[in-house]
Amino acid sequence: MIEKPKIILGVDPGFVAAGYAVLEKNHLQKIRLLELGSFNQKSSLGMTPRIGAFYDFFRAKVDSCKASHLALETPFLGKSAQNFMKLGYLRGVLNLISFQQKIELLEYAPREAKAAVTGYGNADKDQVSKALGVIFPEIKNLNLTKLDATDALGIAFCAAMRI
Repeated sequence: MIEKPKIILGVDPGFVAAGYAVLEKNHLQKIRLLELGSFNQKSSLGMTPRIGAFYDFFRAKVDSCKASHLALETPFLGKSAQNFMKLGYLRGVLNLISFQQKIELLEYAPREAKAAVTGYGNADKDQVSKALGVIFPEIKNLNLTKLDATDALGIAFCAAMRI
């Protein structure tokens, strides 16, 4: 019996722009890009409406793509503790969706995701983006101006390589 394909939804959460990528890994271990994009919200909206819209969008995305796995980067304290805390709300939403939909939540450190894509854990965002363009040539035609979607693709690819 042929194993059912795994569908990985990678998410780079953000309050203004949240990148996402949907990959399929089939029984032959072939990885195929199904969807790549960004969910954008107005920064003028309050936090609670944005959290609600984030939930609605990603709950519907899990349903529409029939995700079997949800992949995220592990959190790290960047430039602002305030932003770190706020991103925790969105990560909580994704954990809730994973629980509700009974799909596996996978988390990978940024270095692990970079290493999966480029072979080097300290690669910069431009190196990761270029490597993803080689792995998935179709993204070169998408005119991606934001790195949110490519970050999500990198974490989804890392997950696909490890499941």
